[in-house]
Amino acid sequence: MFVEREKVILKEAILTPQEAVKKAPPLQGVPTGVEGLDELFFRVEWESGNPQRKPLGGIPLGAVVNITGMPDTGKSLMAEQFTIKQASVGQRVCFVTVETPAAFVVKGLEERAKAMGIKFSEIEDRIVLLDAASYHRLREDLPTLMDTLAHIYRTYKVNHTVVDSVTGLYEAREMMARSVVRALYSFCKKWQQTAVFVSQKRSSHEELSAEAAGGYAVGHIVDCTLVLSKELLLSPRSAAAYKLPPGSILRLFRIDGCRLCGHDTSVRTLEITELGLVRIGKPLSEVLKT
Repeated sequence: MFVEREKVILKEAILTPQEAVKKAPPLQGVPTGVEGLDELFFRVEWESGNPQRKPLGGIPLGAVVNITGMPDTGKSLMAEQFTIKQASVGQRVCFVTVETPAAFVVKGLEERAKAMGIKFSEIEDRIVLLDAASYHRLREDLPTLMDTLAHIYRTYKVNHTVVDSVTGLYEAREMMARSVVRALYSFCKKWQQTAVFVSQKRSSHEELSAEAAGGYAVGHIVDCTLVLSKELLLSPRSAAAYKLPPGSILRLFRIDGCRLCGHDTSVRTLEITELGLVRIGKPLSEVLKT
């Protein structure tokens, strides 16, 4: 027997472009503290009747950015540099530490500040740590995590959020990965956060693809993905191609899409300096040419 379904029309979900754009932040850059990265994002402006590319000066304000890669590729360093940079320019940052207890994360942040020439004592009151590594309920119960984050946003007037790592929020239950990431993404949008999610890749995944643990859970939801990779150059031939000695580690970087603005599409070299900072280098095509 056929029962006619009652029609439900969500009129509040229907928007004109003029109405929708009022809900979005202005398109402007948020500096990352990573040398060579901020100028890779751009916006288009019309000048003299022609479209011109203009550097954005950072990741887009209000974006949820995923940093993904294999272990020891510099993901957490980038997240820490972003935290220190934003705190140094007067912004408040919430750092959700999922893998490492907060006390140890603070030590890392202090080291990153020293390397960046910033006095940690002058910026530490702008950083709020949420220790999900030490409190399993924050990792395993998403509503509790989001309620606690909302409390932090209201109390400390936080502008930016770092989660290191989102993979730890669905560890051993990867079937839930999409729902976890989608919920966090929507939550950050609701609270107008510029957010950085760190995610781990499986060793079986292609090095420079955006695929992370739990399949395409992160890359298909977030606004932008930064992919980091590394390769051990054991043969003299492969090392010579990059003008490096055999046994060197070649680190690479690419932006795997950004919905909110234009971005550089080349594969670039990446370096972890002797002071422990991530730095983005030349396009790989230029390195191989010289």
